Amino acid sequence: MKAGAPPGARGPDPARAELDARVLAWMREPLSGPADAGDEPRFDALARALFAFQFAHCAPYRRFCAGRGRTPETVAHWRAIPAVPAGAFKELALRSFPEPCEAHAFRTSGTAAERRGVLHLDTLALYEASLLPSFRRGVVPDLAPGARARLRILAPAPAEAPDSSLSHMFGVVLAALGDAGSGFDVRGGALDAAGLLAALECAGAEGVPVALCGTAFGFVHLLDALAARGARLALPAGSRVMETGGFKGRSRELPREALYEGIASALGVPATRIVNQYGMTELGSQFYDSVLCSPGEPRRKLAPPWARVRVIDPETGEDAAPGAIGVIRIHDLANTGSVAAIETADLGRTVAGGFEVRGREPGAEARGCSIAADEMLAP
Repeated sequence: MKAGAPPGARGPDPARAELDARVLAWMREPLSGPADAGDEPRFDALARALFAFQFAHCAPYRRFCAGRGRTPETVAHWRAIPAVPAGAFKELALRSFPEPCEAHAFRTSGTAAERRGVLHLDTLALYEASLLPSFRRGVVPDLAPGARARLRILAPAPAEAPDSSLSHMFGVVLAALGDAGSGFDVRGGALDAAGLLAALECAGAEGVPVALCGTAFGFVHLLDALAARGARLALPAGSRVMETGGFKGRSRELPREALYEGIASALGVPATRIVNQYGMTELGSQFYDSVLCSPGEPRRKLAPPWARVRVIDPETGEDAAPGAIGVIRIHDLANTGSVAAIETADLGRTVAGGFEVRGREPGAEARGCSIAADEMLAP
């Protein structure tokens, strides 16, 4: 509960506490490997119980579902749970808890003049429990239990960007898995290139592999800084890169293939050791490329067992044919405090053992945002 909350504001009710406990228990079980898609009956039971709770406690979502004739009584499988467009998080507070219980809010990127999506949270427990096993499997699958890794982060620290879910994620990862030489390398809104290069040279001298993690645009700044110095590094064997995010609103863009070529050339990390993370502020879970946990197999994105990713044919509203491109829809049990089923504005396709992201659907976010807001606000 945030400071100044009105007297009488309550925490999670018993039904919500029980749902959180069941999801947390799943997150704390060890992942069985890249192919761990989780127990389908377990997921279905939890997803429908969570839908019933969110239908009862989130009025805008209830109106959205009722408008589609979907209620807890009519939904017999998790696939029938209505998914709200991600853009709706810009228009409405999609909370499944009383507002005075809000403990934290993550906001999508954008300028002060832009409307930004907000994920309202009454607890960070599920968000933090969800992110660690996925990061470990996707980025440091070879890290021995109890060991720590050298992590350098091309993003601001949580204290500098308190409403950034990415900075919060990196803060949790750093505290749980980082060694004494780990740290953040963006300060005051800019890459501390000199400090980062000194840290990388130190790791090289020690022969310690580095996991260099950050936004795609952060890596562009790093490559620019190296180019300006006429410098190239050869990071120690075993090093890897994790990049995430796009270039929306940035001064310039770089195709992913060109970015990976630049990283390989300037840092000595080949594309086979570069992991892309797919995530959204509106979601509590993240999705990582398989290249490090399934080396030698085709690159694909993996979902944690408590999330499901569907690719929807926009014309039928049903699952697209295997391999066909459609709109990515995600059911994420980590979202107990908001809405678990979200339709993204991203295009993708299912592949064996995972999925691929293939760009953005033109105009999808604006359309979804407008339609959903109208339906959710209707009396």
